[in-house]
Amino acid sequence: MAVGLSTPAPLVGRLQTPSAASRTAAVIGAGWAGLAAAVGLTQAGLSVTVFEMAPVLGGRARTVVSARHRGDNGQHILIGAYRASLDLMRQVGVAPEEVLLRAPLSLQDAHGRGLRLTDGNAALAFARAVLGLRAWPLTERLALLSRCAAWAAMGFRCDPALSVERLCSGLSPALRTELLEPLCVAALNTPAHEASASVFLRVIRDALIGGPGCADLLLPRVPLGSLLPDAAAHWLESRGAQVIRRARVQALDRRDAGWAVDGRAFDTVVVACTASEAARLARPHAPDWASLADGLRHQSILTTYVQCDDARFRHHPMARLDSGPAQFAFDHGWLSGTPGMFAFVASAADSWMTNGLADAEAAVLAQAQALFRTCGAHGSPRVAHSVCERKATFACTTRLRRPPARIAHALWAAADYVAGPYPATLEGAVRNGVAAARAAAEPAADAP
Repeated sequence: MAVGLSTPAPLVGRLQTPSAASRTAAVIGAGWAGLAAAVGLTQAGLSVTVFEMAPVLGGRARTVVSARHRGDNGQHILIGAYRASLDLMRQVGVAPEEVLLRAPLSLQDAHGRGLRLTDGNAALAFARAVLGLRAWPLTERLALLSRCAAWAAMGFRCDPALSVERLCSGLSPALRTELLEPLCVAALNTPAHEASASVFLRVIRDALIGGPGCADLLLPRVPLGSLLPDAAAHWLESRGAQVIRRARVQALDRRDAGWAVDGRAFDTVVVACTASEAARLARPHAPDWASLADGLRHQSILTTYVQCDDARFRHHPMARLDSGPAQFAFDHGWLSGTPGMFAFVASAADSWMTNGLADAEAAVLAQAQALFRTCGAHGSPRVAHSVCERKATFACTTRLRRPPARIAHALWAAADYVAGPYPATLEGAVRNGVAAARAAAEPAADAP
C-alpha cells in the first residue's frame, strides 16, 4: 500500500554548472506547475525568483485561510499513475504514504454497490471487477470488456474529433451512468457529450496499463498546503530561491536576450499563472499565443462541505452519487479524522451555479439529506461551507487547441492548460512545469 521511498531523479536531470549558476530565472505563479518549474530550475543551478499574486501558494489546490474558516479550496484526488506529482512531493521532503490515503480504484455508491478494483495488475483487476458485477447483465459486462480491448488494440488513441459520449455509444445506459460518465467528469471535468475521447483514453491507458498501483486512488489526509506547497516553498527558500507572495506581475518586457519582470532582469521566465493572466502578460510579445490562452473555455467545480454527525460511509471514503448536482461525496471521518464531515463535489457545475451559490448549496443539501437517510443517519445535515472555483479547469473538449509551452525566446509557459496529453489535473500541471524548467534551463535549445 505504501509508495516507495527511493530518492527520485532530479526533475530537470542536470547538475549545476558554472554557466547555470550565473543565470537567473523568474517563475510567475506558484501553483503546482509553477512550483514544479521552480524546483526544477533550482536543481539545474539557476537563481530563481517566484512571484505569486495570492497570499498562499498552491494555485487551484491550496489551503484557504480566512477570518471565519481554514480549509482547502476543494476536494482533490490523485491516482497512482501521477508519478511526476509523487516524485515532486518526495523531492521537497513530503512522504506520499504519510499524507495520502491509498486505496484501489472504487466507483461504488455509499452502500458498496458498483465497481471496485483489487490490488495488483490494474487491467486484470478491472476485468475481474467488471465480471463480478452481477447487477449488470453478463452481456453488458462482456460488451464493456470487449470495448476496452478494442481501445487497447488502438493503442488508446482515437480521432481527436470524437467525444466520450460517442466513444461509449452502444454500451448500456447503466454502464455509461455508473462507470464511464463518472470517470469522465472526474478526470476531465467536462460532460461526456463534449469531452475529448482522446484525452480520456490517455488517462485510462495510464491507469490501467501503467503498472501495479497506477489505478489506485490517492486521497489527501492533510490540508492541501501540507501536501506540496508549504514544503516546496521551504525547499526553495532553503536553497536560496526567493518566493514573493501577494505580487501580481504587471508587465513583461524584453531585456537584451532575456526579460524584465516589473523592471527586474532575468535570463529566462516561466509563466505559470492562470490562462487569462498569462495571456495578458504575453499579448505584447506573442499575440497568437495569447489568443489561444484567452480562447480556452473553463468549467467550475463546486465543493460543499456538509456536516451530519451520525453519518458515515461503511465501505470506502469516496462514494459515487447517481443524481446531481454532486457526482462524488467524501467522508472526512476516513480522511482527515473529522467524523460527520462530508465533501460533496460537483464537477462541471456551471449549470448548477446559474442562480447563485445559495441555490446550488440547497440542491447539494437536498442530495445529502436523501443520501444520509438511506445510510441510516438520523441527524440533520447542514451546510458547513462551500467553495466554488469558477475557473477550476479548462473545458477539455474535442479538437481543443491548447497554447504551446514556448511563448517566445526564453519565455515559457507551464500550467495544466498548456498543450500536453493530460487534462486539467495536478499531474498535468506538474508535468508541464517540469518540462518548462527543463527547456528554460537549456538556453542552447531555444536559440531564436
